[in-house]
Amino acid sequence: MSKGKIGLALGGGAARGMAHIGVLEVLEKEGIPINMIAGTSAGAAIGALYAQGKSARQIKELATEIGWVQFFSLVDLALPRSGFIEGTKIKKLLQSIIGDIDFSDLSIPMACVATDIESGEEVVINQGPVLEGVRASISVPVIFTAVKRDDRYLVDGGLVNPVPVSTVREMGADFVIAVNVVPPMGAKSRRKSKKPKQPGMFHVMLQSIYIASYAMVKTNLEEADIVIEPRLPNIGFGDFHRTRECIAQGELAALTSIAEIKKRLGE
Repeated sequence: MSKGKIGLALGGGAARGMAHIGVLEVLEKEGIPINMIAGTSAGAAIGALYAQGKSARQIKELATEIGWVQFFSLVDLALPRSGFIEGTKIKKLLQSIIGDIDFSDLSIPMACVATDIESGEEVVINQGPVLEGVRASISVPVIFTAVKRDDRYLVDGGLVNPVPVSTVREMGADFVIAVNVVPPMGAKSRRKSKKPKQPGMFHVMLQSIYIASYAMVKTNLEEADIVIEPRLPNIGFGDFHRTRECIAQGELAALTSIAEIKKRLGE
């Protein structure tokens, strides 16, 4: 391939982030090598598993096994401090899957993107325990407690770099494939409902971040060589019970991009 090192930028999107698994599965089957990964929030979690050496099939099995019921069993309420959910149970689950591996031990170079809640600065985590980087990157403000690291309190990277194309460029990528799993602003569900349901707190917080960062998403994607955007307008941020559907949409979106990817790579 003539385009040098290939980087993958995986954006945030909570349950919608499961679509990343479908994208990875297609890239893997089509023999597209991934030389480095940068992930934000859900993208950090999925990217870390792939960078560790797990196949897309293995990640799919893990994601579908966890399921909706188990996800909510991981919620551990905290006394209101920096967030309602302490995140200890989720951290234990992540540890059981990721283990105690450091970034330096990963099969593929990987970086997790988080936000310093005090300064508003982007914090790229690519050293030390991978688990800490993922936990910081998925910490949705107010929902999860902030993560302390190096005298900083970190939250979801989606606040500053929702689809981390710039991060993977800085890692040395010559050709960047970006995966955005949140639909365009204004995209509405095709489902017709006589009475709209009141959105839950989890949805409101994530949607607020999405609205605030939408302009950044568009800017991020302009810097990518290839953009893959699974069609997920009907899937809410908390719809983890629709993991299989998200994965399938990721596969479809990636399949439609394969010919262009190979063309751009000079195959």
